[in-house]
Amino acid sequence: MSAEARRGTEGHARHRGGARPLLRAGGVAVCAAVALVSGCDGGANSGSSSTGSGASAPASDGHSVSPLKNPDGTKPGLAPLTSEADKAAARALIESLSTKGRGPKTGYDRDRFGYAWMDTADGVPWARNGCDTRNDLLKRDGQGVRFRKGSNCVIVSMTLDDPYTGHTIRWTKAHATTVQIDHVMPLSYDWQMGAAHWTKDKREQIANDPLNLLPVDGPANSAKGDSGPATWLPPSKGIRCAYSVRFAQVSRKYGLPVTTADKRMMLKQCGQ
Repeated sequence: MSAEARRGTEGHARHRGGARPLLRAGGVAVCAAVALVSGCDGGANSGSSSTGSGASAPASDGHSVSPLKNPDGTKPGLAPLTSEADKAAARALIESLSTKGRGPKTGYDRDRFGYAWMDTADGVPWARNGCDTRNDLLKRDGQGVRFRKGSNCVIVSMTLDDPYTGHTIRWTKAHATTVQIDHVMPLSYDWQMGAAHWTKDKREQIANDPLNLLPVDGPANSAKGDSGPATWLPPSKGIRCAYSVRFAQVSRKYGLPVTTADKRMMLKQCGQ
């Protein structure tokens, strides 16, 4: 696997020269609320932004979609949740999650979830479309996307409204690590919470599922590592409830518990 393919996956595969961790913090009715979010079966930053060469510009609005309206992850971004109704639906989803302590990390390796970013992980949107997962995600979330000459897959430049920092990033492939792909529910976290006992096909699915993947600011992604919400949250405070919802959506879809501390922190972000 190339070095570029490994970037933007897990903390151990990311460069360590980025920002320091940005936050270190110590029924039927439920089903109806959760169905809206995931389906039901029986310190804020300033408005300045980064680019591949260090220039800045104000962030733009109107592109990102609420996770409550994007339960399969195929729509772009991660819009804030601000209404009391949305926050109530978010809390209902989070309350439905089971909890347990993290298991051992013994045996974990990124390759146990398939190579990055494979186009052959069945059971997820855009599988086997002839374009790798990373480029699918850049296309989903990027604006003003430009492709390599002769390709309708490989993106060479775009503008990204980064949900984690609130910055606008003018990205080019020449500065690839400016934007990394974050696993919202980190793969080593998945491993410790039960994925160690899954089939390889299921691990490949969660690693390439757009529901679990966001293109984001590279240093913020590096700071996160394999942390859960109790020990890392996006630096942009306005997005933290939406981030918690997305984390919970992945947890619920794949039947993975979260730690008690993570559940408590997610509920706190959504007003409890």
